[in-house]
Amino acid sequence: MNVLKRLLGRDGKFYDLLESSAAEARRSVTLLRELAPLLNTPAAEAKLQEVAVSRKRHRRIREEITRAVCRTFVTPIEREDIEALSNALYKLPKTVEKIAERLLVCPGRFMQDLVSTQIGLLDRAAELVVSMVAGLRAKRSVEAVSEEFEMLHAIETDADRLMVGLLRDLYQGSVEAKEVLILKDLYELLERAIDRCRDAGHVVFEVVLKYS
Repeated sequence: MNVLKRLLGRDGKFYDLLESSAAEARRSVTLLRELAPLLNTPAAEAKLQEVAVSRKRHRRIREEITRAVCRTFVTPIEREDIEALSNALYKLPKTVEKIAERLLVCPGRFMQDLVSTQIGLLDRAAELVVSMVAGLRAKRSVEAVSEEFEMLHAIETDADRLMVGLLRDLYQGSVEAKEVLILKDLYELLERAIDRCRDAGHVVFEVVLKYS
């Protein structure tokens, strides 16, 4: 019976794994938010290591999802959708780790005011992704999921607008060329991380539409 249950995928394991993946992705963003105030302190390196550990945990979850997809005959949603969502979620902690690494080498006098708003938007986006992924198990309505997806789009729009303003200030301000390159790279990574959240939300939205 246990073997049959595993083959048929009726024990909710995929939902557990996808929700764990989303939660770990959100945790990486939380750690990034905690890192920002610690820049130029001895605690910053330790927090960066926590980000790296979170990404490793997330990679293990992703690998477990892939194994489960290969070993299960019937899955609660199409295996292509499971893999697509797993891959979308995996890219978020990967990008967050790059952001954390850049923060530690970025000119400290520019950091707090310039990136705190972007990190706040990223945190809200990651929170929405966790909620949307949990909605798969709960069989939430298309309307409810659509509302959260629209909120993700609104966050992305705000982030894009903020990015343009930051780049304008960067190019028109009295910043050395080297620092312009560092900060531009950081801004673009933050924007990409928010895009990762949107991508994961888009997969969830399409799955809900498909099964509605």
